[in-house]
Formats: sequence, structure tokens, C-alpha cells
Amino acid sequence: MSLEERLAELERRLAALELARDGNGPANGSAAPEGWALRGLHEEFADERNGGVMFAGSGRLPSDEQFGWQVQFSTDDIVAYDWDDAAECLAALGSPVRLRILREIIRGSRTAAELTDLDEVGTSGQIYHHLRQLAATGWLHTVGRGRFEVPPNRVVPLLVALATARR
Repeated sequence: MSLEERLAELERRLAALELARDGNGPANGSAAPEGWALRGLHEEFADERNGGVMFAGSGRLPSDEQFGWQVQFSTDDIVAYDWDDAAECLAALGSPVRLRILREIIRGSRTAAELTDLDEVGTSGQIYHHLRQLAATGWLHTVGRGRFEVPPNRVVPLLVALATARR
């Protein structure tokens, strides 16, 4: 192991210890990750120098539909990705009205007409504008008779995006 690699490892371990000391890291003060997900992630990316990211989810929506999905990327792939491509998709989630619409739709597919009954989402023209933007960025798609739903492969990414916004 080179001197630079040893120093980087020591800095990582020190940062983990400081997080644990401040109450933001592992409860036992250990610098080593203890969770089953992190152990699996370390095994999955053992051949990747810079590790990776995985997110997964499994559960049942308020509409009683079950979901389960996972995806993984190497850190190098994410850093090399053109982040400008992500801006439009993330911006679509940047509107409280669009988030309200998504919340209603994730509870069960809805038509634009049904959404007009909601308070503070705007006129039918504004609702269609929001629906088009959400559909264009993949957060929604249409199913029979003008009903909108969150595509199954976007449920977990949507929930992860919302979970990462919690403070």
C-alpha cells in the first residue's frame, strides 16, 4: 500500500471515529461499517477501487401495490456521468405542486380531472403542464384512459430522492 493510500485510509478512519464520537456515526464508536447493507456493498464493489453506491427498496404503496427494486453504480461511473443530464430530472421534483401531485398519484393512479379537485394545485392547464413535465422526466407515465401512475421502476428512486431531502 502506498503512502498516499495509507494516508487516505487513516483519514477515512479518523472521520468515521469523529462521526461516532459526535453521535452521527455507528453507535459502538467503531470506524468499521456494521450494517448488512454496507457489508454487502463492500463485497459487491470489492474490485472497484473507489467503491460504489446502491439503493434498493421493497414494500407496499398506499394503493396496495407491492414494489421491489434495486440498482447499483460504481463511484467512478457516477462521477464520470454528465451531471447536466440529471438537472432536468431533479428540477422536476423541485416544485411543491409537482410533489403534491406525485404524492397523490403514488397513492393510486389518477386522472388530470381527479387532480383538479385537490387544493392548491392550480388550474387544469397548470396541472397538465406539471403532468407533462413529470412524464417527460420519467417520474410519471400514462396508463389506460388518461390515468397517470409512477412507473414501477421509478417508485424506489422517487422514495430515495425524497428520503435524501429529509433533514
